[in-house]
Amino acid sequence: MVNLKQPRLSGLGRNPAAPADVLVRLATHRAGRHGLVTRKGQLPDAVVEALLTHGGRDSAVLLHGGRISPAMRHRIAEHPDPAIRDAHADFIRTMVERGVPIGIENLVEAYGRPPAELAAASDPKLRAMVAEAWRDRPMAVQLVLLTDPDPGVRAAATKAEHPGVPPEYYARCLADPAVQANVARRLPLTPDQFARLLEVGDETVLHAVAGNPNLTADMVVQLQDRVDPSVRIAVAFSRHVTPETRDRLLALVEAEKAAGSVDACVALDWSPYEPNWLRDAPLAERLTYLDCSHAVFRRVLAAGRDLPDEAWQRLDDDPDVSVRRAAARRPDTPPQVLVRLLRAHGEVFHIRPLLVDHPNFPRQALRGFVDEPDPRVRVLALEDPELPVSVLRRFADSEEGFLRAGAARHPNVTAELLERLLADPEPRVADDAAANPVLPRAQMDRILTEAGL
Repeated sequence: MVNLKQPRLSGLGRNPAAPADVLVRLATHRAGRHGLVTRKGQLPDAVVEALLTHGGRDSAVLLHGGRISPAMRHRIAEHPDPAIRDAHADFIRTMVERGVPIGIENLVEAYGRPPAELAAASDPKLRAMVAEAWRDRPMAVQLVLLTDPDPGVRAAATKAEHPGVPPEYYARCLADPAVQANVARRLPLTPDQFARLLEVGDETVLHAVAGNPNLTADMVVQLQDRVDPSVRIAVAFSRHVTPETRDRLLALVEAEKAAGSVDACVALDWSPYEPNWLRDAPLAERLTYLDCSHAVFRRVLAAGRDLPDEAWQRLDDDPDVSVRRAAARRPDTPPQVLVRLLRAHGEVFHIRPLLVDHPNFPRQALRGFVDEPDPRVRVLALEDPELPVSVLRRFADSEEGFLRAGAARHPNVTAELLERLLADPEPRVADDAAANPVLPRAQMDRILTEAGL
């Protein structure tokens, strides 16, 4: 996290090269603590002690587990101030009370009890949190949760696909309003169960049923005339509809979107449905979708790994960039295809691994992105760890803050450039400059001195 008022202090707190004495001084300032609590790895004992002294309960909340040494865990557990001693456990209990998802490890640490005992706790909110967080629980525990007297616990127990619902519990769960929507989206349904779910009249249940991959052709036919745009999308993506029906349903939703329908816009642009059944279809059937007019089918096809060369060539030239990106993630993508795609559309940085990290991407080509006119493409040059300082100076002079921040993070940046970037008006840039491990100790001391530390 960046401290907007003192970004150099928060960045220095994240700097992996900052020595312990620098971190201790940072702990005396709110902005320095801001960076320290997000710092990766275990904190030195002296830094933890400083955080407890100056940050009190606010810092103690985040000092737990692998963040601190066993000695400091003992120190906090025996601390004379209960606000510090119980800070992390109280925080976790507050999150449980508010229904905020918490990892099972944090629950075990905060409550001091193994998962099986927590799953049988007297507090239904805690049982529900355990049901949501403990994904690899034994089936014996799952059966108890499925029959819990609290509907919130039962809902949490069926939220994820695993560990699932055994067949002998299908009827019970499908009749339970607390879990109907959760199980209706994945359990195989009998005709009677399908009919009863449609009669419930709940939109969430209807959407769950529509997306169930186990629906029969007859069930899909019964859903075709529903006016709900999300149901129409789900049916259009079913394996049981004809191309003509698919085109008709999608055209109806597109027309509703054009007319200003918010529901239709959400159904088209934020749909949770995809034709995932296509992934497991025989190759010959999958290849028939190369000419499908709907990009989502071609995108699912492109996620395969056993297509013939002719199909890959078609997908690499697909008019939809999302299809080309999906195809580019196969193991044997030609280098020129990767370069062409990135040069035309840049990288999607929230999807890992990056395409520039593909084994076939020619790393020497990164230098060629320096002069690209589109800054979203030009930023890829910063993935070259040996980018010349002259080029980094150009990035440091960019109008776009994300390019200056990229220069501030670069391993080849000089102390002179970092000095300039530390004074950048955009907090993220200054924070990244201070967090760069090549930052000289003299500059670290100057940052601390100017802050009065």
